[in-house]
Amino acid sequence: MTDMKRSILLSAALIATSLASVAETSGQPFIQNQRMVRNGELVTVDMDVVLSDIKVDRNQALILTPVIVNGANELELPAIGIYGRNRYYHYIRAGKGMISGDREMAYRSKEAPASVDYNINVAYEPWMEGAKLVFRDCNYGCCNLLLGCDEMAVFGPFKSPRIAPEVFEAAFAFITPAAEETKTRSVDNRAYIDFPVNKTVIYPDYRGNVVELAKIRNNIDSVRNDKDITITSLSIKGFASPEGTYANNERLAKGRTEALKDYVESLYHFGTGFIRTSYDPEDWDGLREYVVTSALPGKTGILEIIDSNLAPDVKDARIKKNFPGDYAYLLREVYPALRHSDYTINFTIREFTDVNEIRNLVKNAPQKLSLNEFYLAAQGLEPGSDDFCEIFETAVRMFPADNAANLNAASASLSRGDLKAAETFLRKAGDSREAVYTRGVLAAKQRDFKTARTLLEKAQNMGEPNAAAALETLNLFEEAENN
Repeated sequence: MTDMKRSILLSAALIATSLASVAETSGQPFIQNQRMVRNGELVTVDMDVVLSDIKVDRNQALILTPVIVNGANELELPAIGIYGRNRYYHYIRAGKGMISGDREMAYRSKEAPASVDYNINVAYEPWMEGAKLVFRDCNYGCCNLLLGCDEMAVFGPFKSPRIAPEVFEAAFAFITPAAEETKTRSVDNRAYIDFPVNKTVIYPDYRGNVVELAKIRNNIDSVRNDKDITITSLSIKGFASPEGTYANNERLAKGRTEALKDYVESLYHFGTGFIRTSYDPEDWDGLREYVVTSALPGKTGILEIIDSNLAPDVKDARIKKNFPGDYAYLLREVYPALRHSDYTINFTIREFTDVNEIRNLVKNAPQKLSLNEFYLAAQGLEPGSDDFCEIFETAVRMFPADNAANLNAASASLSRGDLKAAETFLRKAGDSREAVYTRGVLAAKQRDFKTARTLLEKAQNMGEPNAAAALETLNLFEEAENN
């Protein structure tokens, strides 16, 4: 007989034996009391596998494998193997692992228990949400020849229990401030130039003028010499004190303002119209500001005169007549400071786009930055980190009344758990959907769940995209509190 004939006859014999064996294996496993339960980072699979109806041919093996399946993801659990007599002893004598591996629970068919209490813990994976537990039974013949498999679902879909985290966490809402087309800024200063009585000519060496004029030059130079800044204009407003006639004080205020303008122009040659001037003949507002905070005996009466509709010269005369002691004090200690020149330097600042340059400016020259540039500097930093929070806290110091600056500072504070600071910033954050949402998150973190729900639902109705997820988390906390 040729080798080819022997091979064909052997194969035919094997197939015939296998086909005969298929008919002799009978029965199905019966699954009861099955469950899948998540406990922290573990998932417990527990069930009773009834084997009493299963009969396996001596040359066959039935491998019963529980499998967690969700789409393309699956995890095979340790199998239960039921072996016919010949198959069983073949593996025992050969010292081989069983068909499905070392973790298999293997039994000889006639010695298999009526039921197996199946229990195993596996590591939880997010893909298991919605998964099914199926039972896959595969029949093997001689030489591990797979004869066929069946599969049945025994549990599912799996869903983790709703567990509230220890701390309420939700996404942080930030507003991207609009970029400024031109960053226009100004610096306000005050100078006290001394003039001889009734004169309007500046003498640089007269009394304290050396110091005061030097301050003016330094303030202008500090802006003018900055490569990032372009001065666009300068404005000067002169004030005189209320003593004397209004007409003469008007002459002095106007003339002394023009004198200071001429002095500055002689230093810088800014050009015609660059310096704008105005004047106030008598600084009654400055006088009132002082009296309000003073302890003058005639304080109330003096304020009534200042606030009256009397002509300026009549006001001055009446204070002098009715409160001579206070008037003498004001004339000596307060009126000199009412003779001042307020000046404003107006300028523009170039745009900054390099993030590293902006972060350096946050620390060294934050006054040069727009809110949008502060926001750019924070991108890529870890929320809650010192650098991240410093940027938004510096931004709100530069723009203390801005709603977006306060909202972003509040969210940055929440990111590092500073609820007190967040609450302070939120008072000036306005009523945008982001601000309403962030107040809701703060209330939840403070465990004021009723207020939190009201605010979060309002934010959701306003279109805040983070509100739905925050409400889901809030549900968990409320459920935990009620149980």
